[in-house]
Amino acid sequence: MAIQNISAIENMLSQMRAVAQAASAGPVRTPNMVPDSGGFAAELARSLGRVAEMQNSSAAQTRAFQAGDADVSLNNVMIDMQKAGIAFQATVQVRNRLVAAYQEIASMAV
Repeated sequence: MAIQNISAIENMLSQMRAVAQAASAGPVRTPNMVPDSGGFAAELARSLGRVAEMQNSSAAQTRAFQAGDADVSLNNVMIDMQKAGIAFQATVQVRNRLVAAYQEIASMAV
């Protein structure tokens, strides 16, 4: 059961990476590409950093639009806000699954 949860967590993490990369219009990584060094903890930290960056960028665009900046359109503000919201929701789901997996492992008999 715990291995299934780990697989589900890895699946959610790969989906979160795909959403973040699609949102930033960067090149999409395929699962067979060699990951950067650092392992799971480093990838999780990078993912959290990207989500925070998306939220900060969205907030900055919102403030610029509210200030009347002519270079910022309402469409772009709304799209960036939705991208940041979806990325945050995916992050919360990953956290929930990590907590559930931890609780399941912690309750196992040794």
